[in-house]
Amino acid sequence: MGVFASTDDPSSTGHEQVVFCQDRQTGLRAIIGIYSTALGPALGGTRFHPYASEEAALADVLDLSRGMAYKNALAGLDLGGGKAVIWGDPEQIKSEALLRAYGRFVESLNGRYYTACDVGTYVADMDQVARETRYVTGRSVEHGGAGDSSVLTAWGVFQGMRAAAEHVWGIPTLNGRRVGVAGLGKVGKHLTRHLLDDHAEVVATDIDPRARDWVRANHPQVELVDDAAALVAADLDVYAPCALGGALSDDTVPVLRAKVVAGAANNQLAHPGIEKLLADRGILYAPDYVVNAGGVIQVADEIEGFNFDRAKLRATKIYDTTRQILRLADEEGLPPAVAADRLAERRMAEVGRLRTIHLR
Repeated sequence: MGVFASTDDPSSTGHEQVVFCQDRQTGLRAIIGIYSTALGPALGGTRFHPYASEEAALADVLDLSRGMAYKNALAGLDLGGGKAVIWGDPEQIKSEALLRAYGRFVESLNGRYYTACDVGTYVADMDQVARETRYVTGRSVEHGGAGDSSVLTAWGVFQGMRAAAEHVWGIPTLNGRRVGVAGLGKVGKHLTRHLLDDHAEVVATDIDPRARDWVRANHPQVELVDDAAALVAADLDVYAPCALGGALSDDTVPVLRAKVVAGAANNQLAHPGIEKLLADRGILYAPDYVVNAGGVIQVADEIEGFNFDRAKLRATKIYDTTRQILRLADEEGLPPAVAADRLAERRMAEVGRLRTIHLR
């Protein structure tokens, strides 16, 4: 078992620290990226995914950890941004020993990084990780945690979607709107319920047949399409990417028919410049790291002693934050993603500077 910094210079991407972790006996290969601790310890989940290469895993963790810094800043949290990825198929290699080995690496960072759930990891996994480290959130209620963070992630996305709907159509509801949900995992399922409760028409897809079966059994009124490509090209008012990143690309944006994009997936823009392409097509993009912050709000609340009502109230304010960003974007003639970045960077600079004040 060993921990070592990346041989690449993390400062070239703006990161404070990038750590590679390996334990051959359990098959653990992980990367922890800490983008910023200007506002406090870095907080971000652990993604367990069978990446095509180490380079792909590294690229993902660098993007995700940067996004977490901006997300936490706009969520009003006194926390920086970090993320971790475990490289491998969780269906094949996930084990108690591997998760606990990973926990040892998290502990070795001495509180610079708090981990939580993400794609491929669950509350029960965090309980295992927590047997080796104090720096874990998103634990089960039985172990003093907040439980599944996807509950408030979906609630926050719904609030951001309401704000976007108000900006485009003048009323903060999805009533009568046709919403496409790409990905029916932990967040997508909860979001689907909120949309149906708001009397939206939901069209959805997922690569996992078990998720599609769940929808058929629980929400037969939801229309299912074959894949994400079919969903993007469908007649939609709102498109909600809720799976992996890169959903908005040079291929998908030109055929997208929705007027609003608001979803739970991280890093939805495949590359810089996609936000302008969306704006040129008259598509309103509610920045992903703004609207999907409900989960991190939930797990951050756990650090101070979890209270669901308090956390839900904070996640509900994503509606107000999204409105503020969309207004700023209009006033300054900016894409919403650029306006959100500026607000986040301003808070990291202004509040982060206070740490240099030393009183004796």
